[in-house]
Amino acid sequence: MKIALLGYGRMGKEIEKIALSRGHEIVIRKDVDDKIDITLADVAIDFSVPSSAFNNITNCINNNVPVISGTTGWLDKYDEAVALCKEKNSAFIYASNYSLGVNIFFELNKQLAKMMSSLEDYNISMEEIHHTKKLDAPSGTAITLAEGIIENSSKKDWELGGKASEENIPIVATRTPDVPGTHTVWYDSEVDSIEIKHTAHSRKGFALGAVVAAEWIIGKNGVFSMKDVLNIS
Repeated sequence: MKIALLGYGRMGKEIEKIALSRGHEIVIRKDVDDKIDITLADVAIDFSVPSSAFNNITNCINNNVPVISGTTGWLDKYDEAVALCKEKNSAFIYASNYSLGVNIFFELNKQLAKMMSSLEDYNISMEEIHHTKKLDAPSGTAITLAEGIIENSSKKDWELGGKASEENIPIVATRTPDVPGTHTVWYDSEVDSIEIKHTAHSRKGFALGAVVAAEWIIGKNGVFSMKDVLNIS
């Protein structure tokens, strides 16, 4: 499989190691402003920056190159990318986190939210911790977790900082050097607390998931998610 890496920072380099170890070839390594011929690749993996992601994705879709995107902070244009993918009959996956463990954690989070939805004495709060070079806050993973709770409870929205309320989920975003990603969801009451947590030990898990998704999407058409890749119903 010939892979284009759109974004060649720390994640791009980690993805390259995993891809090469699985017998794939890297044919494009793109920094922010590099001009490329995307048609040289069988599939593209985008871990660029928010200002470049949409252009990278649409370039792939317009040239019928399947694209896997893990860049966060550009989702105000996500619906446009989905519409273009459907129009061009191309293939596209966006995930806020490609770690196989995190995607299991997403489902656990939804199930816990359903179980807790009728227990009004519990306040919900969240924290995400990442390295100091992460550009967006809260993380896309934290937003996905919050959305999973909102879909399965009476909560209406999430809020960066702030205090727990009947309608909002407060998210604390902490930036600490060399932390790949830690996400915690708390349910607190006067009598006890329930906590679920995912801690990434390195970027290898994110990189492996992205490469697995790229392998999976070859030959397919449509807009997919990691639930499709992992066959999580």
